[in-house]
Formats: sequence, structure tokens, C-alpha cells
Amino acid sequence: MNSNRRSFLKTGATAALGLSGLTVISPSVLGKSMGYVAPSDKVNLACVGIGNRGAEIIKELHKTGLCNVVALCDVDMGAKQTLDVMNMFPQAKKFQDFRKMFDQIGNEFDAISIATPDFSHFPVTMMALAEGKHVYVEKPMARTFREVDLMIAAAKKYPKLATQMGNQGHSEGNYFQFKTWKDAGVIKDVTAITAHMNSRRRWHDWDPKISSYPAAEPIPSTLDWDVWTAQAEPHAFNKDYHNGQWRCWYDFGMGALGDWGAHIIDTAHEFLELGLPYEVNPTKLSGHNPFFFPMSTTLEFKFPERGSMPPLTITWQDGLDNIPAVPEGYGVSELDPNIPPPSNGQMQPAKLNPGKIIYSKDLIFKGGSHGSTLSIIGGAKAEEWKSKLPEVPASPSNHFANFLKAAKGEEKTRSPFEIAGPLSQVFCLGVLAQWSGLKLEFDRETRQITNNPMANQILAGMPPRKGWEDFYKV
Repeated sequence: MNSNRRSFLKTGATAALGLSGLTVISPSVLGKSMGYVAPSDKVNLACVGIGNRGAEIIKELHKTGLCNVVALCDVDMGAKQTLDVMNMFPQAKKFQDFRKMFDQIGNEFDAISIATPDFSHFPVTMMALAEGKHVYVEKPMARTFREVDLMIAAAKKYPKLATQMGNQGHSEGNYFQFKTWKDAGVIKDVTAITAHMNSRRRWHDWDPKISSYPAAEPIPSTLDWDVWTAQAEPHAFNKDYHNGQWRCWYDFGMGALGDWGAHIIDTAHEFLELGLPYEVNPTKLSGHNPFFFPMSTTLEFKFPERGSMPPLTITWQDGLDNIPAVPEGYGVSELDPNIPPPSNGQMQPAKLNPGKIIYSKDLIFKGGSHGSTLSIIGGAKAEEWKSKLPEVPASPSNHFANFLKAAKGEEKTRSPFEIAGPLSQVFCLGVLAQWSGLKLEFDRETRQITNNPMANQILAGMPPRKGWEDFYKV
């Protein structure tokens, strides 16, 4: 393709939907029996974001034996955090700007992995889909409600392309157990879920009385700060925006909710058919400020009846001092002996690993994050159900193999944008409630915030930076 590959954004032209040069050759009988996949039968993969979490994703994708890593792109190419992956794939072509990668070698890869900061998932994904590439993108899908909408619409426009959000638990035990138990009626009539993540976060040592963004610092010689900024409102470089620190700021990240919510409430959201809430209420925001996330947050997400399923409230709690109470019989939870149990039988633990407590009419379940499976709380109840629990099928592929096999037409992704998008939008609404400090009433039909016009305007996000507007066209 010529150097003006990005013209698709200006013209709205539909990109070719083929597999962009991927030649699929059936392996020999010997190859199949040995688990060998010929290079010509692998997905050619370009990777955007190759340091830190990006490096872990690339290694996992490579480990499947189903892809050839042909291109590496990072705005900080050559910095310490990128060297490991650069050394692993010395033959891969290197770029600092994903747009130039598409311009120059867009016909050399079939799929893309995206592990950039939350806010910049959007433009890379939109370009990749319009260019006919399968997309694996880290969670959450995007930072604003509107951007997620556009990503869902783009995936729908190009149905031959596989999309996968990186919540790996969707390919592990928790996913298959939740689905099986829901289908069998073990999980039914759920009315409340407590989701919690109470580990230390990057901003917990910062001063919440902050009155301005951090001062400008020299830009590292390896870093293209302009490309890092992408469509976001420009900020002068500071080390506290880079290398994961972006998680702390409303302008760039999604806080603890966006980081961990997709690993904790994802299966409940999908299999209990929650969709979008009609109300999000921030009942605790310790250290609230308009710049970075609170020290502790409690959010109530209220969902209506869905068919025969009753209304349901998810209570999200993060923060070191905001550990939820647990029901009697919860089990090992590092209970604080200095806190007497309240009269309702709920106990206050000193520490909990990230996870969830699911309250239904007859049973209470506890579970962790990612692929951790559920257990029934209460010895007698657990014993009563032990012989009645259905067999849970094993996962046919991990999350990375599932994506690559979907790109090859062999499986369907388990966290496609049509599933992951509404979940990501739950987080968008939650983060808006954190930032504003306001209860948000949301019309699920019109998809508008009805009780606050300013919050409703912000729901769409700020206008993109000049020069990035065309990424907002499907």
C-alpha cells in the first residue's frame, strides 16, 4: 500500500477484510501430531506497546506457537523496559509511531496486540480494524464511553475480524464454571455482588490536596512524547505519567476499577446479562480531587430486572481502608481480631485478596479475580451442593491462543468487543462518578445521563486533539 494509508480515515473507505497475505497451509499429519505449526500457518503479528505489561502479553502470544512477531512499536523504543522484547525478536521491524508502521508495512501483518495506556487503546484499535487487522487489546477497551461505542461499531462493521479484550479470566476456570453453574441453576436469583480490590495503588502515597498537574520535566531521549499523547489533551511530560503511572490520572487511566474490574466482575456481567446500570452512586470517595483517583472508593452500580432475573446491585470497593465486610462462614480472610463482628453476622477482615462475594436468594459465593473459581460459602451449604454440582468443561485454549485461533478462523473469541464493550462502559460510568463525585442516573435506552447535563456532555469525552479527529469515524 502507498504511503497515504491513513487516507481511509478521511474518506471513510472500507479496508479490505481479507487476512492480508496470510497463507494458511494444512500442517502435515506428523506436524499435527507433534503440535508443530509451520511458519506459513501462523498469524503474522504486530505489537504496539512492548514494555511492562506489553512485554508479558507478547511473550504469552509467542508462547502459543501460533504467531510470528514481525513488528514492534513503542513510543519509548530503546528504553530499558523495551529491551527484553526487542532482544527476543531481533528480526522484527521497529517503529515508534503506529501510524508509520501501518503506512510502511501494513501488508506484512494480519493481527495486532495493543498494550498502550488505557486512553490510547482507541486510536490504534480503530486504525487496525479499518486496515483489516485482528485486534487483541488490553482491558479496559478505552477511556471514554463514546470511544467504546465506536470500537464496538467498528468491530461490527468488519465482522470477519477477530477482536479480544485482554481479561484473561475469560479463558480460564472462572469463565467456564460461572457459565455452567448459571446454566444449571446453581447461580440464580442474584441480587447483590460485592467486588473488592484493596491492595496498595500507585497514587496512595500522593497528596490528594493537589492543586495542579505536576511540573514539566525533560523528555527522555528515547521517548516520542507527541505520539504518546495521541488524541488526549496535551500535558507537559512528567515521569508520573509514564510507565504505568498513567493509571493514576483521570486524563489517561481508569484507576483501580478499570484495572481490576474486568478481572473481577466480568463473568457476572456477561452471564447475568447485566448490560449498563441505571444508576451509579459514589458513596465513599476518600481523598477526592479532580486530578487523580481517590485513596478509597465505594461505588454502587444498580441494574434492573432482566427477564426472570431480579434487580442487582454491584458494590465496588477499593482502598487500603475500605475492605468489605464478609458473611459468616466466609473462611480464611485474615480477620482483624480488634474489630468485633457486627450483629448481622458480617465480619470485617484485615485484608482480602481482590475478588467478589455474590449474594443470591439461596446461596452465597466467594471468588477471586482473573480465572479463580467460585466456592459456596458455608460448610453445610457447600456439602449439601457438593454432589449436585455439574461438571465444568475445561478450556479448549488460553486467552492468547483463543485470539490467534480466532484470527485463523478456528475458534471464536471469548471476550469480543460486543461482550467486552458494555463491561468497559460500566467502568466509564463508574470513573465519571468518581471524578464528578455525583450520583449518575443513566437511561439505558437513550444511553444518556439524565440528572446532570454537564456529566452527560463529559460522557462522550473531551474533543480529540487536533489531527486525531478522523479516528472517530467508523
